[in-house]
Amino acid sequence: MRYRRRSGHHIKNNTKDTRPANTSTKDPDALSPDIKSNLNHIRAALGNSTDIVIREIPLDEKEIHYIAILYTDGLSDQKIISESIMMVVADIAKSRVRDDSDHFEAFDGQKILEQISLVNNEIQSITDYKKLFHSLLSGDTIFLVDGLDRGIAAGTRGWKDRGVMETSAENVVRGPRESFSEALRTNTALIRRKIKDPNLWMETKQIGRVTQTDVAMMYIKGIANEKIVGEVRTRLGRIDVDSILESGYIEELVQDKTLTPFPTVYNTERPDVVAAELLEGKVAIIVDGTPFVLIVPALFVSFLHAAEDYYQRADISSFLRVLRYLSIFISLLGPSLYVAITTFHHEMLPTRLLFGLAGQREQIPFPAFVEAVLMEVTFEILREAGVRLPKNIGSAISIVGTLVIGQAAVEAGIISPAMVIVVAITAISSFVVPSFNMSIAFRMLRFPLMALAGSFGLFGILVGIIALILHLCSLRSFGIPYMSPLAPLIPDGQKDTLLRLPHWMMSTRPRLINQYNVKRSNSKPPQKSRE
Repeated sequence: MRYRRRSGHHIKNNTKDTRPANTSTKDPDALSPDIKSNLNHIRAALGNSTDIVIREIPLDEKEIHYIAILYTDGLSDQKIISESIMMVVADIAKSRVRDDSDHFEAFDGQKILEQISLVNNEIQSITDYKKLFHSLLSGDTIFLVDGLDRGIAAGTRGWKDRGVMETSAENVVRGPRESFSEALRTNTALIRRKIKDPNLWMETKQIGRVTQTDVAMMYIKGIANEKIVGEVRTRLGRIDVDSILESGYIEELVQDKTLTPFPTVYNTERPDVVAAELLEGKVAIIVDGTPFVLIVPALFVSFLHAAEDYYQRADISSFLRVLRYLSIFISLLGPSLYVAITTFHHEMLPTRLLFGLAGQREQIPFPAFVEAVLMEVTFEILREAGVRLPKNIGSAISIVGTLVIGQAAVEAGIISPAMVIVVAITAISSFVVPSFNMSIAFRMLRFPLMALAGSFGLFGILVGIIALILHLCSLRSFGIPYMSPLAPLIPDGQKDTLLRLPHWMMSTRPRLINQYNVKRSNSKPPQKSRE
């Protein structure tokens, strides 16, 4: 039996080809019954790429009929191909020869494909080049048989990935440690491991004219609002771009068209968070190639909740949430209040504190607003540098740089010691926000509020807060008010907003998201033990 392996480059075949050429002009994208014509088209379309492996195996000694095996080196599992598929194909070729070598079985390409399909569980029919290229470049193995205008693709995807590892962006003290990876199928399996319900439905489509990225939409049928599901499906269908390389592409293309620093699409790398959001009636968007899964619709309060809130007792979780909201106000208003009070409202400070601050600022050449801007910009630069530097030295550089620059600025008389304290407390408070996107929004808004405080004092801060609240109340995420259940106020939704009540009291799902199956628990309060 003679095998010929080809890795993209054309090898001249001296055997005279007596097969009829394809003369059909009905569909130029459809496969031809002539296997030679198909392979020539594939090689030309792929530019004779050397990582595309093409093997032609003759099915008779006269080399009249062939079966072609195509796969992408590096994307396909070589072990499955060599130990399972190639062995079966070789057995099929040998079985066509009877004991008398001068007689051969009648050639039946359909039967050969059916025999090959029994080797693999993931089989799909290939009838055109578009589907063939997508399967081939996704890691599947393609089988083409001479005389048939279709082939089959066997699931042999086996590239190396990071696997399931511990999350690095959303750490918890108590709770699961696993996080999503860059493989779409691994991520969907992690979600199904959490929710073993047949009503957990998934729809997958390819987005990106060049990248053909697999994007999956998951929701629980009967819990998710069908209007929201339809809106997500419509917005994904409207995307027409060349490439989707990360879920951030999808986030910008499906979010509500509003100019705002606040994120209106939630993202997470934790499977338990996605499962919890699906159970509330939301929709998950999973993009192949990234560990961050998108959740829609996204509410303001969702960005301030941590996964650990539901694993600790209700009193502990409520205390941590109150602390988190307090940190948000400090992060947003800390420098602004300092600038307003030290510039316009000295009477609000105790006399001793006022004299102490006045003595510190006596040698400072800049007003409080310029002083605050200099320190905030410097700290943001140091924080960004700490993120981009190698992990081993990033944290050391950011901490040492902050201490050295802050101390040197105080000794040089450029910055007052009180300003260093305010900026440090503000920076630490910004790290308390669980969501990185929401933390960046507060860091950005800190600068216009400082400008208002330096210009108009507390009155300017009050105007800025009112404008900020009005802006938040005007936002929507896939038709759902961004500030719900706070605005509009929904009393039943306050069980899991500012505080987290015990699980037996949270018996209903958020009503603005889920309008049908709102009951999620029939639990009763704990019974007192009887002595």
